[in-house]
Amino acid sequence: MVRLQQLSKMEDQELLKLFSTLMEELRGRELVRSSNNPVADFAERTAAEHMNLNRLSKEERGYDAIDANGKKYQIKGRRVTKHNTSRQLGVIRNLEEKLFDYLVAVIFNEDFSVNEIWKIPYRFVKEHSRFSKHQNGHILIARSASLEAGKGVERVR
Repeated sequence: MVRLQQLSKMEDQELLKLFSTLMEELRGRELVRSSNNPVADFAERTAAEHMNLNRLSKEERGYDAIDANGKKYQIKGRRVTKHNTSRQLGVIRNLEEKLFDYLVAVIFNEDFSVNEIWKIPYRFVKEHSRFSKHQNGHILIARSASLEAGKGVERVR
């Protein structure tokens, strides 16, 4: 197992190569589906496993999974760390088109353990998100207090 002391002694290029190798291993194990930031892909897998959802191909527009009743789910993840405690989820594109029935917010701890999973109805997302011109999409901050008080919002975990 690689220890923190070992990592601190590595050259920058060695660390990046290690990261690349790690991402390939995660992809081979199907923990992630892309070579991008692993939080989004891992959130999709985590939500699907906890909620018994069927993940779809990355080509689907506006949603990532469906349930047994055909309801569509867009899944967003956020990893909260000691350096960044924000609970702002990824950008939600084309919100006005109502491409999903529910948004699932997966909040990870720093070590990627699951802290919370929320099933949020489209209507709540539409009412509580704000449009960001800069990001060309809607932003939702998954604050526990507002989600707990939200009509139809369900804490899955």
